[in-house]
Amino acid sequence: MSSDLEVSALAINVTIPQALRWTDTRRGEEFQLTTLNIRLLPDGHLAAKAYGRPVGGGRGAYVSFPVPDEPELAALVVDAANHAGTLWAAHRGLG
Repeated sequence: MSSDLEVSALAINVTIPQALRWTDTRRGEEFQLTTLNIRLLPDGHLAAKAYGRPVGGGRGAYVSFPVPDEPELAALVVDAANHAGTLWAAHRGLG
């Protein structure tokens, strides 16, 4: 493995379980947040943003929302990152 290899992004998308979903408002429109985008930062910390669909229907804009500072959501982020790491480590090469 080459230490010169530059990996520019490590990100996963995770569906937020129904019981942990929440709504937030942006540009006068209410969104239900259903997906987390979790990134591994160069310093090893995790960052997460939430995405969803307008409650009133339609496609709406692709707008990110902060993830509330709640223990259940923090645990979801960590569990998802750990699970993704396990999946990546067990890859079987190009198919």
